[in-house]
Amino acid sequence: MKIQLEHRIIECHVAYGPGRKITIHINPTGLITVKAPNGTIDERIESAARQHGEWIEKQLRAIERAREAQQIREYDDEERKFLHLGKYCLLSELIDTAAADEEELRQRLKKFYFASCKKIVSERIPMYQKQLKVTPKSIEIVESITKWGSCSSNKQLTFNYRLAMAPIEVIDYVIVHELCHLTHMNHDRSFWRRVGSVMPDYKEKEAFLARYGQAMTL
Repeated sequence: MKIQLEHRIIECHVAYGPGRKITIHINPTGLITVKAPNGTIDERIESAARQHGEWIEKQLRAIERAREAQQIREYDDEERKFLHLGKYCLLSELIDTAAADEEELRQRLKKFYFASCKKIVSERIPMYQKQLKVTPKSIEIVESITKWGSCSSNKQLTFNYRLAMAPIEVIDYVIVHELCHLTHMNHDRSFWRRVGSVMPDYKEKEAFLARYGQAMTL
């Protein structure tokens, strides 16, 4: 849903549920989620967002400033932060930064993301694998520019190491997406129904990757 605030148009994702109040959440990458009671009309959601417009714009400006600052900082900048599981962390919180030049720091960070992604995927897949009643032949963590995950015709799954930068619920979506390809190789209605049966809000996760995927990089 797009909403006009005082100084900008925002795009937010609406999640309906059994709650009684409308609440607004902004994650560290700027994704805005409005949680609203079932049956809430659009006008009420837009009104709630405008009432919190000043706060929303302040949060988004802070995120934008942090993102711009990161683009000009180097790896040896002690204040530079990197995404891990949807949160910004200091480089020293993720890897050992001692006795390393910029290239070595970059390689250590990439190695950290590969290991983190492998650990998370290995821990999360069994839960969804059991739910979907499928079994992949193999699972591999790879480096890719264009894909977050893939499923081959011989049931081999691959996952982009940069997924370790995303919130855990987004990683779960990519896992479910690829596991569903084990029974539906194409993105037809049956495939999306299968994905939706496990993760009803999958479109929100897709939107996150489309909007913020470019920020999830070294």
